[in-house]
Amino acid sequence: MKAMGGSKSQDFLEAEPYWDQSTVPVNTAKVKAPFTGKVVSTKRIVGPKATGETCHIIIDHKGELPYWEGQSWGVIPPGEKAPGKKHAVRLYSIASSRYGDDMTGKTGSLCVRRATYWCPELKADDPAKKGICSNFLCDTKPGDEVAMTGPSGKVMLMPEEDPKTDLIMVATGTGIAPYRGFIRRLFNEDTPAAKAYKGQAWLFLGVANSDALLYDDEFQEAKSRFPENLRIDYALSREQTNSKGGKMYIQDKVEEYADEVFEKLQNGAHIYFCGLKGMMPGIQDMLKGVAEKKGLDYDEWQKELKAKKQWHVEVY
Repeated sequence: MKAMGGSKSQDFLEAEPYWDQSTVPVNTAKVKAPFTGKVVSTKRIVGPKATGETCHIIIDHKGELPYWEGQSWGVIPPGEKAPGKKHAVRLYSIASSRYGDDMTGKTGSLCVRRATYWCPELKADDPAKKGICSNFLCDTKPGDEVAMTGPSGKVMLMPEEDPKTDLIMVATGTGIAPYRGFIRRLFNEDTPAAKAYKGQAWLFLGVANSDALLYDDEFQEAKSRFPENLRIDYALSREQTNSKGGKMYIQDKVEEYADEVFEKLQNGAHIYFCGLKGMMPGIQDMLKGVAEKKGLDYDEWQKELKAKKQWHVEVY
């Protein structure tokens, strides 16, 4: 059984047939005429020993800024970077399904890490160099207004036409956002996609320690209902060691299952990467090493995956 019900009144959020991507909403609100969303709630979602602070922010868009799982919203922080010049728009992957956490289709959630800059001379965070938008969002209170653009992006959409498709989701930190939307859509909601899904969704998340894990309780609950269809592997760099005795980073965790990952990709699985762009070189090098062991030309192999649209990357 799926955990939450969707009502018939939300059918407008589904395409006909549900997997058809020709009607994906894009750039409903533009930078010159942003949409004003209202904050419903802002909540810290990491434990006391987490590195940094990450918040889950629910925003009411009244159903006027609809999106699909894997898309991003833009946020324009208030104030000016210079007289008469507004701040540039910042993009955030949406961390909820199209129905929102409340299943109304009128809210969306963001997963935002507060960006701070540690000054070695001050031996403290330098407030002059903190991330303007992330701090604005993490400091919001219910009722606060947020200038928004989007939704943008089609790179991270799920392929739903063949419900047997395996998904391999690789994230560092807040790169978890789109996958929370995927997991809710496939395992928590009463949607045509959830009813049809027969594949396996495999999540790899890299964070510093257990306190920094994001949405773990939700994911484990879904996994308890769908043990065959949802797999979860964490890389905790400050708590685990890799096979070489060093810190366990995301590429080390994926490498433990490299043969299986390769086999799934050969069989049509889609692989997604979301998070800090610093994770990509390590992952590429690791996959290249595995490909060479299998006698494959890595560049050709990757080119083929991209041509078949099985390779999805959104890094920042």
